[in-house]
Amino acid sequence: LRITHVTETHIHADFVSGSRELAAVTGATIYLSDMGDANWKYAFADEPNVILVREGDSWMVGNIKVEVLHTPGHTPEHISFMITDTAGADKPMGVFTGDFLFVGDVGRPDLLEEAAGYKGTKEVGARQQFHTVQRFKALPDYLQIWPGHGAGSACGKALGAIPSTTLGYEKLFNPAFQFEDEDAFVAWLLEGQPEPPKYFAQMKKINKLGPPLTTSLPTPVNYDRATLDAIIEDGGQVFDLRNRGQFAAAHVPGTVNVPADNNSFVTYLGWLVDYERPVYILLPSVDSERQILT
Repeated sequence: LRITHVTETHIHADFVSGSRELAAVTGATIYLSDMGDANWKYAFADEPNVILVREGDSWMVGNIKVEVLHTPGHTPEHISFMITDTAGADKPMGVFTGDFLFVGDVGRPDLLEEAAGYKGTKEVGARQQFHTVQRFKALPDYLQIWPGHGAGSACGKALGAIPSTTLGYEKLFNPAFQFEDEDAFVAWLLEGQPEPPKYFAQMKKINKLGPPLTTSLPTPVNYDRATLDAIIEDGGQVFDLRNRGQFAAAHVPGTVNVPADNNSFVTYLGWLVDYERPVYILLPSVDSERQILT
């Protein structure tokens, strides 16, 4: 397998994007959105392996045609990718919709305001989302939809648990497709959105600037009790990744237990960490190092 093209639909808020890292490792070209306003442009767009794309742009990967659709709402710069297998058809087969269209839901438009602090943007985003949905109502029902998230994501309020859908199914059963009145849609979309994790603001900033490349993984260091006590006394945050039973049996006072055996432990860390203070992680064992760090 040779990776030649790397892309993403928007500047993500819920994780650190691996696009820049993957392109650096493989020598691939990165295709990034050049849509939206000046506040949310990629700061690393001038790097030689980056190509900025806009509505209507396309490229080929073998026989597969990838066409850019501007689908604002979740974010101003958000794009989706219409896929056509030109070896067998001259019509598209599906769309990678990112955080625009999910199974049973659409992407929330309030993160720029609620998480990143850009006041007055959530209603604008909701209205953009309405018009993007109206645009998709005119597309063929047979199109497959491959969303960026499923159930459990904080990027919407009622995401379905299946990995893909069809546009026809969403037209019938997705609440977002049942509105014809823009104001009613906006009120529905903004109501009941879950509180965004506080780390979303940090992720937005990192992904906009360009995540630093990881040339190597850090090597764990053995700290004695006195050193850990001093770290905590000086304001360091120490997270103990052992399971709850081990932590309850014995732990260093001042440490916080976030068990690594929980599939959501990275999310929990994001909720708890103070990005202005040093962070230390206590590994359950030396053998767990690579699994946890990656």
